[in-house]
Amino acid sequence: RRAGAPDLSLQDGLAVLVHGDAAFPGQGVVAETLNMSGLRGYTVGGTIHVIANNQIGFTTVPEDDRSTRYASDLAKGFEVPIVHVNADDPEACIAVARLAVAYRARFHKDFVIDLVGYRRWGHNEGDEPAFTQPRMYDAIRAHPTAREVFAERLAGDGVVTREEADALLQQTLDRLAEVQAALGDGSALPPQNGDEHHTNGGPPSSSIGTAVPAERLAEYNEALLQRPEGFTPNARLEKQLARRRDALGPEGAIDWGHAETLAFASLIAEGVPVRLTGQDAERGTFSHRHLVLHDAETGAKHTPLAALPQARASFEVHNSPLSEMAAVGFEYGYSVFDPDVLVIWEAQFGDFVNGAQVIIDQFLAASYQKWEQTSGLVLLLPHGYEGQGPEHSSARLERFLQLSAEDNFRVVNCTTSAQYFHLLRRQAQLLDRDPRPLVVMSPKSLLRHPLAASRLEQLATGHFQCVIRDEDAAGRADQVTRLALCSGKVFADLYTSPLREDARGVALARVEELYPFPAEEIAQLARSFPALQEVVWVQEEPRNMGAWTFVEPRLRAFFADLPVRYEGRPDRAAPAEGSAERHAKEQARIVEVAWSGAPAPGKNPAERRARGDTLIGKRK
Repeated sequence: RRAGAPDLSLQDGLAVLVHGDAAFPGQGVVAETLNMSGLRGYTVGGTIHVIANNQIGFTTVPEDDRSTRYASDLAKGFEVPIVHVNADDPEACIAVARLAVAYRARFHKDFVIDLVGYRRWGHNEGDEPAFTQPRMYDAIRAHPTAREVFAERLAGDGVVTREEADALLQQTLDRLAEVQAALGDGSALPPQNGDEHHTNGGPPSSSIGTAVPAERLAEYNEALLQRPEGFTPNARLEKQLARRRDALGPEGAIDWGHAETLAFASLIAEGVPVRLTGQDAERGTFSHRHLVLHDAETGAKHTPLAALPQARASFEVHNSPLSEMAAVGFEYGYSVFDPDVLVIWEAQFGDFVNGAQVIIDQFLAASYQKWEQTSGLVLLLPHGYEGQGPEHSSARLERFLQLSAEDNFRVVNCTTSAQYFHLLRRQAQLLDRDPRPLVVMSPKSLLRHPLAASRLEQLATGHFQCVIRDEDAAGRADQVTRLALCSGKVFADLYTSPLREDARGVALARVEELYPFPAEEIAQLARSFPALQEVVWVQEEPRNMGAWTFVEPRLRAFFADLPVRYEGRPDRAAPAEGSAERHAKEQARIVEVAWSGAPAPGKNPAERRARGDTLIGKRK
C-alpha cells in the first residue's frame, strides 16, 4: 500500500462477461456497465463480452424481445467492436477469442463476441421447447451437434478418423462418469454451514478502539488545509474550509463532513486504503464534503487527502455516473476483490438506492449464505424528512431491516458527527475480523445542524454507541414514566422542541444501530427508570415504513406489562407528503404527541386496543 491515488494496472486482470442474447439488450445493467467502461475510477482496461446467443429468450423469440436486428446492437452506441461467429465452428470461435484478447491488450477497450448458436434442449434442459417454437426445434433435432460437425470436418480433412473421434468422446464420458461416481452420496462435498452465522457477532463496539488522539487529529486537520504552490482555491469555499481550523478549538464544533474527512485521514494514516464513489461524491450532494478542490483560474484539481503527508495508504474519490445498479455492483465486486479497502458508495439521495435493489437483494444481503462470500461495502444513503417530496426523503430503511438476518448487515441511523467518525473507523477495523455490509441512513439537514456537531474530545475519546441515553433524564429517573425511543434525524426535532422542558416524565433515547438490534442496551436503559409505565417508538416515516415493524416485536422480550406505542405518520403508500405545509403540520403533531401525548393506558385490553397499543410479553 502506498499513499496518494491508487495505482491502476490494466494488465493484471482480464474481465470476461457472458450474457444471454435476450439479456444483453434487455437488462439495463448492461448499458450501465458499457457506459462505465471508460470512466475514471471504473475502467478495467476493456471487458470481453460473450453473448451466448441461443436465438431465444426462455420461450420468447428475438422479434419480441428487442427492437434491433442483432442482440449485440446495443454496443454500437459505445463504438465497441462486434464480431458475429458461428458456434458450430470451433476454429472460428478460437480465432475471434484471440482477436478479442489482442484488441483489448492494444486499445484497452471493450470487445463483443456474438456467439450465434442454439439451445438443443429446453430451458435448464428440462422445459419442452416445442410447445412454443415447434419449427425451430424440428430443425435443431435434425441438426448434428457442434462436436459431431467438428469431428466430421476433421475426418474429412484427414486429421483424425471417425473411430478416433468416437474413442476420444468415450474417454471423456468415462472420465465424467468416474468423477460423478466419486461424489457418491455427497459425503465428498465440503460441509455446509446450514443455519450457522458466518461470524460470532464480532467484538462488542465498546471493545473496538476507534478514538484518535486530539493532537494527531489536529495535525491531520492542518495538513488538509494546505494547498499546492500556485493553487488558487475558490475564495468563498476556502473561507468555509478555513473554519475547520477553529472547529478543533475549545469553542468549536466539528460538523458531519469535517468528521468524515478526519476519519478518512486517520484511516489512510494507519494504512487502510479508502475508496469513495457516488453521484456527486467529490463535492457531496449537499455541498458538505469538498474532498476535491478546483483551481478558480485553471480548473486544475487538488485532493488534499491524496496529498496527506502522514498517509500510508491510498485514497480515491470519484463521481459516479447516474447509475445505481451497475455502480453498486462494481463497488460490491471491488470490496470482495480487495477486502482490505474501505469501499464506500453514496447515493445522491437515499431513495435512489431503489435502482440497485437487485444487487442488494442478490449479493449484499445473501452472498455469504449462497457463496460464503463476504463484503465490507458501506452504503451512505441520505435519509430524513425535511419537507421534500417522496423521492427525496426515505432511503427505505424498512427494506434493509427486512433483509437483515444471520449477521448479514449492519444498519445504522446515527445522529452526531462523532458517532459517524467512530462508525467509519469501526467498520474499517472489522474488515479483516468481521466483514459485512454497513448501511448508513446518512443525514441531510443534520449535516450542519448544531445538535449533530461534535467537539474534538468526542473524536479523541469514546467509541461508537449503539444506544445513546437521555442524560437530561438521569437526575429525574424516578419521575420518568414514558421512554421515547427514536432513531435518526427525528431526534433533532424532538430535542429542540420547547415542549421538552415541561415533559419531566419523558426520557428520550436514540437507537443508533438498528441491526444487529441492541436489545440488551435498551433493556438496561429501561430498567434505570423504576416508575416507567410505557414505551413509545417515535419515527417520522409512515407506520408501514421506517423501523417500527422491525423494532416492535423485538421490544416484547424486554418489557413486562408495559404497553409499547407507536407515534408517527399513519400508513402511507408514498414515503412523504410532497407538501412542505402538510409536512410541517404532521411533523409538529408527532413531536407534540411524543412529549405530551395521552398518558399510559390502563390494564383493560380493550382500552389498549382502542388506543392502538401493542400488548407485550413478560420481562424474562
